[in-house]
Amino acid sequence: MTRSTQPRNVRLRTAPPVAGARLLGMGSTQPENVVTNDDLAQRMDTNDQWIRERVGIESRRIAEEGTLLVDMAAEAGSRAVKDSGLAPSEIDTVIVATCTMPNGIPNAAAQTAERIGIPAPGAFDLNAACAGFAYAIGTGADLVRAGSSRHVLVIGAEKLSDWMDWTDRSTAIIFADGAGAVVLGPATDDDSVGVGPLTWGSAGDMAQTIHIIPEKNALFQEGQAVFRWATTKIAPVALKAIELAGLTPADIDVFVPHQANLRIVDAVAKRLRKEGAREDMVVADDIVHSGNTSSASIPLAMDHMRADGRLRSGDVTLLAGFGAGLSFAAQVVICP
Repeated sequence: MTRSTQPRNVRLRTAPPVAGARLLGMGSTQPENVVTNDDLAQRMDTNDQWIRERVGIESRRIAEEGTLLVDMAAEAGSRAVKDSGLAPSEIDTVIVATCTMPNGIPNAAAQTAERIGIPAPGAFDLNAACAGFAYAIGTGADLVRAGSSRHVLVIGAEKLSDWMDWTDRSTAIIFADGAGAVVLGPATDDDSVGVGPLTWGSAGDMAQTIHIIPEKNALFQEGQAVFRWATTKIAPVALKAIELAGLTPADIDVFVPHQANLRIVDAVAKRLRKEGAREDMVVADDIVHSGNTSSASIPLAMDHMRADGRLRSGDVTLLAGFGAGLSFAAQVVICP
């Protein structure tokens, strides 16, 4: 039987879109084990003053050897779901932003969903390193807006301690472990949209400034090169995200950049204020006691700031992630 060559008039149905996405809840977790600068000085050639002056860190949290990345992801995700007022069964998609899973498969998202009790969601990992959470928020918001998902659990989770050379003071003093999460849901109308457009990009010509050393299975970073790049390139990305959201820098109540280095955070905030951001704009400084937790740093900072009363419901919040790749992303969100 010969197939007809006549074109068929077939129209595929698509899910009805919604006005946009909004944040419904958040949560986080960190290991109980606090490692101070003095503790690190017992293991390598460094000291408290040297670390504080260069990166602004006083202490960080390091997970016990038996703690898995998915353990932390599930704890943070469970808290975010509870905070949202939803049941686990109402989550239909789980995204875990991470770059520190011990193996490529199985992914973290499906395991995390099972631990939380979310039945058969779409589940995938996203690796954009320290920009991963901002990438994942943008991806999740687009899924909600397009009607592909209704409620998306977005988690940033890292166990960087598994990837450290603990004799290398240039990296081991910086990184730490933890997880943070948010739940996204549909906006009821244009006025309730709570996640602005994503602006993102990459600088592949600088990919080798942050990479894994195969022989050591350890993270390496050219700190000075990354510092120079971040202090010049991230503010314009953040300003573009504000513009795409239809706002001005003066509209931003809270700025939560990736917690890479306190000097980078301060430099970018200074540039934003030069461009019109208010002097009373609250700036995240979670790195002081949490260290650099890569894709977990933004949601960790948000949840900690909310607990401290520095981030309040309705605050217009600018997020900006940047890191290995080099990848970067930013968006404006409204705090739930």
